[in-house]
Amino acid sequence: MGVPTSSWSPEGRSLLLEGDNLELMRSLPSEIFTLCYMDPPFNTGRTQERTTSSISASQGTGRQGFGGRTYDFTLESVTSYDDSFTDYWGFLAPRLMEAWRLLSPEGTLYVHLDWREVHYAKVAMDQMFGREHFLNEIIWAYDYGAKSKSKWPTKHDTILVYVKDPTSYVFNADEVDREPYMAPGLVGPEKAAKGKLPTDVWWHTIVSPTGKEKTGYATQKPLGILNRIIRASSRPGDWVLDPFAGSGTTGHAAAELGRKFVVMDANDEAHTVMAKRLAPYLA
Repeated sequence: MGVPTSSWSPEGRSLLLEGDNLELMRSLPSEIFTLCYMDPPFNTGRTQERTTSSISASQGTGRQGFGGRTYDFTLESVTSYDDSFTDYWGFLAPRLMEAWRLLSPEGTLYVHLDWREVHYAKVAMDQMFGREHFLNEIIWAYDYGAKSKSKWPTKHDTILVYVKDPTSYVFNADEVDREPYMAPGLVGPEKAAKGKLPTDVWWHTIVSPTGKEKTGYATQKPLGILNRIIRASSRPGDWVLDPFAGSGTTGHAAAELGRKFVVMDANDEAHTVMAKRLAPYLA
């Protein structure tokens, strides 16, 4: 199970946790993370092992949610799924609720999905947290791998960004990596040399199959993407959470940038990869 959550303290060291992220998140105290990045299953058709639950609106008798809303939860034991859940949002919604509880008052939630679920996610999260808490829809565009010739090739993911308090949240524009201007001659030499703040469309390659960054974990995300998110939405010394940590990129990026992290995954392979990758930051 990794390090017990009872070991967490604001002054403590980063944690790598193995197990059901819903139960692990429930064991942590509220409002401790400045940033939460979630990269859940994409509903792609690959077999996974999970425990799920269902969620539905309540008439006031269920569990208290955010914005005065109540929800009924029903746990369902599932031995496997093909990453196309019968009740995908029954699985994800309670984990989003827990992540929201764990965010500090100035915290930010990033939810990384693709075209299969992101439109449902936006509607669901608006209902759960309130539309006024929505900050950005980030498009991560890349150009690698096989391309369909029967439709427009699908080469982007979407990251939805919500803030706990729309009037007060961490956003360090000056700490974010800059991008070159597409027409530098229009902005003058000083601005051209500095570059511009990235927009909500990020062009960044995937992790190279032959590069040094590659861990061998199938759904590994690039350090460049997590570096940008962590620089923008947290400060040195802050705590960062990743409940679907996979290859450990969030923990790696957070540690390199002077943040502390709690990363979780139920997958044995993910835990093995992360234990090796994050060992220097957990000692």
